[in-house]
Amino acid sequence: MDPFMGQFKCHKILTMGLVFLVWVFYLKVFWPDSITYRPPGPRPVSEFASGFMEPSFFLDSLPQVLINLTSLLYWPPTPGDGRNLLASTSPQTSTYHLKGPTQASYTLGGYLEAVLVARDHWGRPKTHGGDLFRAQLLGPELKAGVPGDVQDLENGTYLLSFPLLWTGRAQVQVRLIHSSEAVGVLRRIWREKRATVDFRGYFRGTQGPEEIVICNIDPQSTGAKRSICQYKDAVSGELWFCAQPPTLPCDSLVGHSSGSYLKVTTPHDENLLAWNVTDKLLSQGISPVLVRPTATMNTSLALSPRPSCHTGLLTPKPSGFYHLNVWHSLACSSRSFPTANSILGCLAGRIVHMMGDSTLRQWWEYLRDTVPSLKPVDLHATYQVGPLMAVDTARGIVLHWRAHSWPLRTLRTPVASLHSVVRELAGLAGGPHTVVVLGLGAHFTTFPPSIFARRLAGIRTAVTALLAREPRTLVVIKLANTGYKSVYGSDWFTLQMNRLLRAAFSGLPVAFVDAWEMTSSLALPDSIHPGKLIVRNEVDLLLSFICPT
Repeated sequence: MDPFMGQFKCHKILTMGLVFLVWVFYLKVFWPDSITYRPPGPRPVSEFASGFMEPSFFLDSLPQVLINLTSLLYWPPTPGDGRNLLASTSPQTSTYHLKGPTQASYTLGGYLEAVLVARDHWGRPKTHGGDLFRAQLLGPELKAGVPGDVQDLENGTYLLSFPLLWTGRAQVQVRLIHSSEAVGVLRRIWREKRATVDFRGYFRGTQGPEEIVICNIDPQSTGAKRSICQYKDAVSGELWFCAQPPTLPCDSLVGHSSGSYLKVTTPHDENLLAWNVTDKLLSQGISPVLVRPTATMNTSLALSPRPSCHTGLLTPKPSGFYHLNVWHSLACSSRSFPTANSILGCLAGRIVHMMGDSTLRQWWEYLRDTVPSLKPVDLHATYQVGPLMAVDTARGIVLHWRAHSWPLRTLRTPVASLHSVVRELAGLAGGPHTVVVLGLGAHFTTFPPSIFARRLAGIRTAVTALLAREPRTLVVIKLANTGYKSVYGSDWFTLQMNRLLRAAFSGLPVAFVDAWEMTSSLALPDSIHPGKLIVRNEVDLLLSFICPT
């Protein structure tokens, strides 16, 4: 053989071998973890890695419906610096009145309209919008209530509209939840602060004492002076960070708990958010009205024919109302399940997976406490985190609940118990006997909206995959409810969370339970954990989707 040709062949073989090795190296180093599904590998990361938290990084991977957060979360701006507390909206001086002349009675199925004028503490009309008012039409004798629609004209005036859905007496009630100036504080902190709370990570070695450090969803919020430990969920890609312990390695993290609420407000901010100007009832501006049926109507409720409760329904506004303490959906023909036997008849043969926060755990607790044959199984888990399980073996019913993963404010719990929603959904086969209920929001109000948007983007992808492999799976989304009124959790935050939730699951065949309206329709004290009356109606609506008429 010609020596030149032999040398050429050797070079060719060596070149091909080098190309192959480089390709293998590329796959090993640069191929995304989500493709190879490697187990999470905690490791120190550079302090410069914290730049990943900028909004542009988050928004790149979001679905189109969530990309434009500015448009999705629009709220009328508050002009000026808002430094004068007396110039902020006052619940004592703001007024409302009927839009038209007073009538002796009103017609069932019609509307009652009113005009609200926001005023400052001097009584001067405001010239801009942005206040958070809550309007209700109540029927105390009938234990009835419906949320009113509040239209902000962005000039200090608001139009209120109430559907007349029951016969009898009805009374308008309006509350100022936050002045526009207080909303300005909330909006500034929500968008500018990387976190308003932190968490604790507990590290343990084979010997010696535990080491406790600060952890957070953002590396710059760990207070780390040296390297940072990064944790990545192998399935969802969700990231978590802890300051590296003084002596122990990153992979010795064994426990997680709530940490501290961070100081993020000025004294003036606190005055705008103080109890004496927050969630206050406005003086009565409209006398009680009388609602009568029309001559052709032989009913006490304005309920037109509605379809059975199924996924993919468009949600009207309002989504429903209370009458005799029972929620009537305006989207579908919801049902009541007043007895244990009626609940058992609906749930027989079904496995229900509830994933989310403690407001969703209340549904699990209600079913456990209402149905004696549903027996809880002690899984020796931290109760606030789960997993929790109750079963009725005779009827083939299994109820699961577990909390979503980081960021989760909770008592100390093993890190191994923290499962992402995406990870849980990826492990479900689905089917006609599988029900998935998701309820998130309350634990994300302490971070910028891009954090929740990105989490929802991953969950949407997982829900889409679940429904693709088994379309008969029922997926129900619980919207966040009213409750908190502080800089760490507020009804204004909750409204934004619900906008994100609706946008994230738009276009998918899922069902919604509007816990926001169900907790803001009656004259009951707000609580992040609503009472049994509310929870019963929420669960009844869930069961209406599981067992439609």
